[in-house]
Amino acid sequence: MANMVSSTRRASIIALMTAACVSTNYLLIGVVNVKFMDLIVFVSGVVFGPLMGASVGVLTWLVYGTLNPYGFSLPILLATCTGESIYGIIGGILGSKQIKNNHETASDYPWFINVKFAIVGFLLTFVYDLFTNIVSGLVVGIPLLVALISGIPFAIVHEISNTAFFFVGALPLVRAIGHLFSGGSI
Repeated sequence: MANMVSSTRRASIIALMTAACVSTNYLLIGVVNVKFMDLIVFVSGVVFGPLMGASVGVLTWLVYGTLNPYGFSLPILLATCTGESIYGIIGGILGSKQIKNNHETASDYPWFINVKFAIVGFLLTFVYDLFTNIVSGLVVGIPLLVALISGIPFAIVHEISNTAFFFVGALPLVRAIGHLFSGGSI
């Protein structure tokens, strides 16, 4: 019975975090490449571990990528699911090494933690944009150099907004969500 409760709790948390990602994506649908999704997936990984973080990333894109007003493409959906899961995996790795073991560091040096989160957010977004632009170029049939160059303005917006979101929002979200779900083991 304990495993069932634990599994039920995990599924509920994944569903809640996925719903937060999908709903904020639709709220910001008119603002291209500015979304809270990457931050929420990353924080899910930090707080709940890499597997749950990756699950939130994949499920978010399965919903948002399938019911997307910009259209549907299976290869691009697979690429975005894969790319998004990396936010959760890296968040989980960092969470297990940094936040969970060093609560005093996070409270003593919040600017340092915020800068680290911002750098990680930028790097993850750069890799995500590079990967998804390559896949998109291959799917559409345009030369890779053209796909990469034409994606630069969108990538810049995505990378700058994520850097800012990770700097301002990662630590407060980790603390708030960690506190909210701290009752009992996950």
